[in-house]
Amino acid sequence: MASRADGAAKPGRVWLRRLAWGAGAVAVLTFAIEGGEYGTSDLVTQRRQHRELEADVEALRDSVSALRAEMQAVRTDPARLERLAREKYGMVQGEKELLYRMSGPAR
Repeated sequence: MASRADGAAKPGRVWLRRLAWGAGAVAVLTFAIEGGEYGTSDLVTQRRQHRELEADVEALRDSVSALRAEMQAVRTDPARLERLAREKYGMVQGEKELLYRMSGPAR
């Protein structure tokens, strides 16, 4: 068998070397996309969380708006204030009626 004096590598080694370089390039590309503190999957997760928080903020704004409207109605409408006092606190108006709240024995 003659030795290869021209410096040409065996075909199997060339294939293995190209495979190693290709795997290295894929690893570097993967780290460039996904590596570090804020990879692509982290950014997608943060965007989803941002949308959820925006929806929560909008729901809270609607709730605050409804509560402000209710507060204004209670301040300006005596009938609504009276109804609220009767329903929530069991209060009565003047001497027209008596309302007793009975509870069971203390345990």
